[in-house]
Amino acid sequence: MTKSHTPIPFIDLKAQQRVIRPQVDRAIQRVLDHGRYGFGPECEEFEQALSKFTGVQYVLGCSNGTDALTMLLIDLGVGPGDAVFVPAFTYIATAEVVALRGATPVFVDVDVDTFNMDAADLKKAIKVAQEKELKLAGVISVDLFGQPADHDAIAAVAKNHDMWVISDAAQSCGALYKGKSTLQFGLAATTSFFPAKPLGAYGDGGAIFVHDDKLKRRLENIRVHGHGVNPASIESLGLTGRLDTIQAAILLEKLKIFPAEIENRQKSADIYNEALSKVVHVPHISEERTSVWAQYTVRVKHAKQRDVLQDHLTGLGIPTAIYYKRPLHVQRVYRYGLLDRCLENTDQLSDTVISLPIHGYLRESVQNQIIDGVLGFFKK
Repeated sequence: MTKSHTPIPFIDLKAQQRVIRPQVDRAIQRVLDHGRYGFGPECEEFEQALSKFTGVQYVLGCSNGTDALTMLLIDLGVGPGDAVFVPAFTYIATAEVVALRGATPVFVDVDVDTFNMDAADLKKAIKVAQEKELKLAGVISVDLFGQPADHDAIAAVAKNHDMWVISDAAQSCGALYKGKSTLQFGLAATTSFFPAKPLGAYGDGGAIFVHDDKLKRRLENIRVHGHGVNPASIESLGLTGRLDTIQAAILLEKLKIFPAEIENRQKSADIYNEALSKVVHVPHISEERTSVWAQYTVRVKHAKQRDVLQDHLTGLGIPTAIYYKRPLHVQRVYRYGLLDRCLENTDQLSDTVISLPIHGYLRESVQNQIIDGVLGFFKK
């Protein structure tokens, strides 16, 4: 008779909610009482709290991380003929916002150990884009799985070609690169508060982080349909990019416990690393960076082994995820952004990565169950 197992949540949002439910209930009630559901006082309070947390002077809460990127591209005037360089191994939103502006998302290979954009391959992609007579516009780097990209190296390459850099920190809010928040890098940085993110709302949300007052004011206009100081005046193209007041109120409470959750995520990652390093390739974090562990992603030998391992863990009630089984450059709608190049590391990672459960409330007994499941597979 097969032994049954209690299913394990991949991300245990209910455990977090049990910790802060009374505070969240009161925060939501305050919004219901004052009734300012759009741009209520909690929105500005959350922006100020994020500014203090990240060390970035100006923070604009917005509707989601994708709209955050879109608003920046609108301000930068990105359009047809422009080449914007993005990693091929990431979520679709990073390339999507470029394509929707009519520009070309040019795919760059990633480092096989960090999963992030490879500055050396960025140079190669730039050369090919120039040969194809694309205008070099900018770079959107991504801090994948919670680990910062090599921001200095990417910025140096971009500067040599007079390109701007936007830091897509949708997965890395709370992580550090050379002692600084990942939201401090680039012309601007963006993040997401989708519920599954390390700092997540109970719905959609995002933020833009900027250092320039003029850019901040332009983005504020774009965030509300391009309206200027005079509500009757339309100063630019825009969209509906507001952050809901209720989500801001919830995020204010979550931000208070976020540092402790980051510590817990790191402890869980350390336990995984020590237990699994002899059977899989565990994540590599350099000394100059910290990760917020949006995902704990390991590598195995090949796709068949990965798929059998996933089936094995599923049978034990252990959830896993594969980010990204079909990377962006092989998606039919985006193949034009490959520019006839070969992205060996991205292709390798898409066949070999698998993510295990990690969050700020992963109990030791549950983590041991996950570890035993992985080790048991390799003992066969």
